[in-house]
Amino acid sequence: MTTVYLGKKPSIILNTIELAKEAFVQNASSFSGRPPLPLLIWVTEGYGIIIAPFGHSWRQQRRFALHTLRNFGLGKKSVEDRVLEESRYLIAEMLKAEGKSMDPQHDIQNAVSNIICSIMFGERFDYDNKRFSYLLKILNNHFMLTGSAAGQILNLVPFIKHFPGPHQKIMQNFTELLGFIRDEIKEHKETLDPNSPRDFIDAYLLEIEKQKSNEGSTFHEENMVMSALDLFLAGTDTTANTIRWGLIYLIQNSDVQERCHEEIVRVLGYDRLPSMDDRDKLPYTYATVHEIQRCANIAPLGVIHETIRPTKLRGYDFPQGTMVMTNLAAIFSDKEHWKHPDTFNPENFLDENGNFFKPESFIAFSLGPRVCLGETLARTELFLYITSLLQRIQFSWPPEPQSIDMDGIMGVFHFPQSFNIICRSRDTKE
Repeated sequence: MTTVYLGKKPSIILNTIELAKEAFVQNASSFSGRPPLPLLIWVTEGYGIIIAPFGHSWRQQRRFALHTLRNFGLGKKSVEDRVLEESRYLIAEMLKAEGKSMDPQHDIQNAVSNIICSIMFGERFDYDNKRFSYLLKILNNHFMLTGSAAGQILNLVPFIKHFPGPHQKIMQNFTELLGFIRDEIKEHKETLDPNSPRDFIDAYLLEIEKQKSNEGSTFHEENMVMSALDLFLAGTDTTANTIRWGLIYLIQNSDVQERCHEEIVRVLGYDRLPSMDDRDKLPYTYATVHEIQRCANIAPLGVIHETIRPTKLRGYDFPQGTMVMTNLAAIFSDKEHWKHPDTFNPENFLDENGNFFKPESFIAFSLGPRVCLGETLARTELFLYITSLLQRIQFSWPPEPQSIDMDGIMGVFHFPQSFNIICRSRDTKE
């Protein structure tokens, strides 16, 4: 356990899986708050799910979101079918540039975002849709800026929000993203059929109506906009960036790429796309997907927690309002828990018989009541997208030199730098 000061405020960093479990699982009622960071309060006003304080509104919004996402296929065959259909579009799109140097960022981001969009708004967006492409650019830029020096300075000196500066771009981006959500809601209000809700927005509009007479209801337009934006943001960037890191690791470790491809083709051939039921038959590929997550470590300090009341941990007293972070970089490279902590090696997730197994230190989606809401969706997307891409495409570096900085870029999340790859269709080669 380490203490660091952010300005005058002490924060604790949990460096082991044992400490993380003790805080977020065994003492969840004390450690599940969210700090009121000025930047996040400025843009979200405390509404929604991810940044909302631990309490009545958060519970209602999270419970409703989980229930509604399940109704629209989360964890069921229907979401699998959507991902598989989208993976066909993604493979075709990437192979349009076959043999040529290309940046895969937009295609991957669009493919991942289309799944949450189909659940939230009832539609997917073509890869050449100009408005949606612009929106995805803003989204990427938003996460970079929020985690940048400008965002952090605003958290330390909140009154600068009244002055010009790079932090104003954060609010501008956020306003544009909110505009997209509000347009979708307006369209849904005009075409809503109460007997046949099409997606999350329809379900939320009906819930607002249903709860009108309930004084304690937290279902209103502002929470709907922010919850929808939370799900859209969380359902796009983290998974898309994990897949981008995956391509880097698979090209750097071509033996792993080839071994996955051989296993996939041996089990599925070239024509049958994977399903979640194939995980047991593809242990090496499934282990590779997890190893990509471990090494990419998209959120190295997790999402920040805060103590809700004065509490104790390992004999130390923590006042109410202490910020708590999880050092996933330490947990994901703890020599006591990993066979190959410092290298990219899928064997980290395989037992001595070559079967998949997940070490308890793998907590990419966090722990306790504030565990990632989209975990089921992210796991489905990561396995199906990565497996179907490796089945059909061979990835390599282009001949022109490019330096890949494996430290990446730190924003709110851990992004890879822009990079180019070459895609070659597998079925023409073999």
